[in-house]
Amino acid sequence: MYASGLWAVFTLIAAAAQTLRNAMQRELIGALGAVGAAQVRFLFGLPFAILFLLAARLATGIALPALSPPTLAWTLVGALAQIAATALMLAAMRQRSFVVVVAYTKTEAAQVALFALLFLGETPTAKLIGAIALATSGVFLMSGRGASEAVPSWRPAAMGLVSAACFAVAAIAFRAAIVSVATPSIAIAAATILAAGLAIQTVVLLAYLAAFDRARVAAIFAVWRPSLFAGFMGALASQFWFLAFALTDAARVRTLALIEVLFAQAASQRLFREAPSPREWLGMALIVAAAAVLING
Repeated sequence: MYASGLWAVFTLIAAAAQTLRNAMQRELIGALGAVGAAQVRFLFGLPFAILFLLAARLATGIALPALSPPTLAWTLVGALAQIAATALMLAAMRQRSFVVVVAYTKTEAAQVALFALLFLGETPTAKLIGAIALATSGVFLMSGRGASEAVPSWRPAAMGLVSAACFAVAAIAFRAAIVSVATPSIAIAAATILAAGLAIQTVVLLAYLAAFDRARVAAIFAVWRPSLFAGFMGALASQFWFLAFALTDAARVRTLALIEVLFAQAASQRLFREAPSPREWLGMALIVAAAAVLING
């Protein structure tokens, strides 16, 4: 296994933390809207990202690196793509169940493999392709709860799928940025790009809200307590995603990340009283099988 399986451990921790962050952000949509809830992730995550970076600096004793123009360019692309992906995902959650929207976004894995091949020259192995196919089949099984929802579900489905494409672009861009950082420490590289990315995202969304929706800025700070938790969990999840990206290709990480759908199902059932259907149970079984293929590969 790549890096003795450490990439898989990082991915599973990231998926669990991201599930908690998504659940908290969904709760904030009503008060803040999709853009406001997305900003919570970035604005309140930035202080924690800076703390992670300082902790990595103290733990390793390695100086913080300067970022080259290509590294900054990849970070900018990743940051902007992630803003779009997050806003689309949260908007879709207004119209569809938490777990189903998460399932739509997890079509990202197949798109990551394609983008990685096109932009980074990372050719997927036969085993990885098989795992992607297996997991994506599971996602599609989980994306519907019955014929009664077939007609009204097209809009959140479209937003979820476009969100997945944006998440895929973000994963590829952040992976490229991390591996281009001139440092021998993966912790420093991951934390540096996380702090830089969150800084870009915070500034961009604050500028947008200041120009078009100033009242939303005050509303964000009014709910600072739940926002602080969402920001911490978002920064924690991203830190471990980036550590995994530093160790192996983005397609492998984002395919194993489909395990998040199972975490989302558990959160959905406990927090939102959304019980799984037989179809969803089968879909979850396929996702678990794909995860086993990846970890054993």
